[in-house]
Amino acid sequence: MQATPEDISNLIKLQQADMALIKARKQFDELPQREQIRAARAKREEVLKKKAQADELRAKAAAALKKLEDEDASLVEKQHQVQQLIDEAKGDYRNVESRTKELNGIANRRGTLEEELVAKAEELEKIEAVVAQVERALEVLRDQEEKATASFQKEGGALKAALMQLEGERAALAAVLPGELADAYERTAKHCGGVAVAILNGSACGACRVPIDAGRLAAIKREAPLSTCPHFLPGHLVFFWSPFSGACFFKAWCQRM
Repeated sequence: MQATPEDISNLIKLQQADMALIKARKQFDELPQREQIRAARAKREEVLKKKAQADELRAKAAAALKKLEDEDASLVEKQHQVQQLIDEAKGDYRNVESRTKELNGIANRRGTLEEELVAKAEELEKIEAVVAQVERALEVLRDQEEKATASFQKEGGALKAALMQLEGERAALAAVLPGELADAYERTAKHCGGVAVAILNGSACGACRVPIDAGRLAAIKREAPLSTCPHFLPGHLVFFWSPFSGACFFKAWCQRM
C-alpha cells in the first residue's frame, strides 16, 4: 500500500490521538464520583425504606396516644357530670352511693389510662428519636450525593471537553488520509483495541514484540513504505514500514486465523 511521508506522519498522529482518546475515556468511565453517587443513592434508598417504616410506626403510636387522650378527656367530662349528680342528690343515699361507685370506676379507669398514656408517650418519643436520626442520615447522604455530583460535573465536564477536542483532532487527521489507508487503519484499530500503529524495534514488531526473521525483514524493506507483520496468530499485529526520515514506522493490523 502506497503512502507519502505526510501520510505516515498523519498515521502516527492519528494513533497518538486514539491513544489519548482511550486514556481520556477510561478516566471518564473510572471517575470515582460515579461510584460515590451510586453508593449514596443506594444507601439513601435503604434509609428511605427505614424512614417509611418509622413514619408508619410513629403514625400508629400517635393515633393510639390520641385515642387514649380522647378517652381520658371523655372520662374527665363524665367525672364532672357524675359529681354534679351526686351534689344534686343530697339526701338520696342510694343515688349517692350508686353515683359514688360510678365515680370510683371512672377514677380507676383514669388511673389505668394514665399509665397507658405515659407508656405510649414514651414509645412515641423513642420513635420520634429514630425518625430524627433517619432524617439526619438522609441529610448527610443528600449532601454527599450533591458534592459528588458537583465534583463529577466539574471533573467530568473537563474530560468531556477534552474528549470533544481530541475527537475533533482525530476526525481532521482521518479526513486527510487516503481512503484505502484510512479504512485499513480503522479496521485495525477496531480489532486491536485502538492499537493500530507500531514502530519497528530492531528486527522485532514494536507491537507484538515478536522478532521477524531476516528473510521477511528484507521483504518488508522491499515493500516500503508500508508492509505487514508476518505473525498471523490471533491477537498479533501486522505493520506497515516507512524508511522516511531515517525512522521505521509500522501500521498494525490484527488478523485472526
